[in-house]
Amino acid sequence: MTTPPARRPADDAVAQAGRRMPHWLPRAMVLALALIAAFQLGSWAFHQLTGLLINILIAFFLALAIEPAVSWMASRGMRRGLATFLVFLGLTIVTAGFVTLLGSMLAGQIIKMVEGFPDYLDSVIHWINQTFHTDLRRVDVQEGLLHSDWLRKYAQNSAAGVLDVSAQVLGGLFQLLTVALFSFYFAADGPRLRRALCSVLPPARQAEVLRAWEIAVDKTGGYLYSRGLMALISGIAHYILLQALGVPYAPVLGVWVGLVSQFIPTIGTYLAGALPMLIAFTVNPWYAVWVLIFVVVYQQFENYMLQPKLTSKTVDIHPAVAFGSVIAGTALLGAVGALIAIPATATLQAFLGAYVKRYAVTDDPRVQGHRPRGTGGTGAGGRLRRLWARRPRTEESA
Repeated sequence: MTTPPARRPADDAVAQAGRRMPHWLPRAMVLALALIAAFQLGSWAFHQLTGLLINILIAFFLALAIEPAVSWMASRGMRRGLATFLVFLGLTIVTAGFVTLLGSMLAGQIIKMVEGFPDYLDSVIHWINQTFHTDLRRVDVQEGLLHSDWLRKYAQNSAAGVLDVSAQVLGGLFQLLTVALFSFYFAADGPRLRRALCSVLPPARQAEVLRAWEIAVDKTGGYLYSRGLMALISGIAHYILLQALGVPYAPVLGVWVGLVSQFIPTIGTYLAGALPMLIAFTVNPWYAVWVLIFVVVYQQFENYMLQPKLTSKTVDIHPAVAFGSVIAGTALLGAVGALIAIPATATLQAFLGAYVKRYAVTDDPRVQGHRPRGTGGTGAGGRLRRLWARRPRTEESA
């Protein structure tokens, strides 16, 4: 019987080293866990601060919009803080006046509709009785409505939703105050903010940042200028129509159409035209039809004649790119993204245009969408034309 060979100490050391954990593995595991924890913490913090970041983004673009006016007053010797305060005071007065006029108009129309509801109900009941040979009375209809289950449930739900509406109103006011505060500081401390940003960058990067800032101010201000001018033209045009038709509150409705149609992308035109149509319907149903026709015709005139001329020198962005940017902004940030999508895209396009090298386009008919002469095409039609062109020469040679 043979005895196994004795294990040497070197072999035992090698086997023990193979079973031992590598020295770098614990450190790598701790680093991986730390990175995962940091990612989770950062993701949680980002989701929690999304509302604040969106408010800061709105405030930044608002500060860019009022930057030309503030800089103009500051260049005349006025302090930037006072200039910013005066600009915000003017915007607040204009907004408050518009909201007050619009609220009084809506309140007056609601009161008028409520007062005229019994007469309208009598006319509907009379038409039903004559058409269907029934014997309905207004008292029966009112009692049926008052004792109906759906009205009781609607009243209960409305009472329960008052707290939700109040909370939403308070939240909206807080967001508005946050945006106003940040935009005030961005506009008043604009030079200090740019100096602080450039202080951490090398000189070459500082020039690029300042150039991008200047482009953003020009594009945002140009966008608001063109939109404001189109809102003024649209408001005057709709005011003339409503005044000619005798629709009440024509000045307020004209301002409503101008602002909503220009500063709410995509669906602003339809929202703007709905209120004048409703008010015109209370005067005469045919007036609502005339308002609808005018809104549709004016929208085509604005899209194909007015808007290209006004925005070509301020925003200079293709309509298809503008429409796509609005859709992308809405998908990312909702209504806020839709509002800032066009100036942001115009700024990015202008900034990248300085770094994209362009070449002269060759004088080729295909650039204009024309087929080169003498080729006859490459399809079946072109081959038939070439065969037909060769036929007389073949017969003469025969």
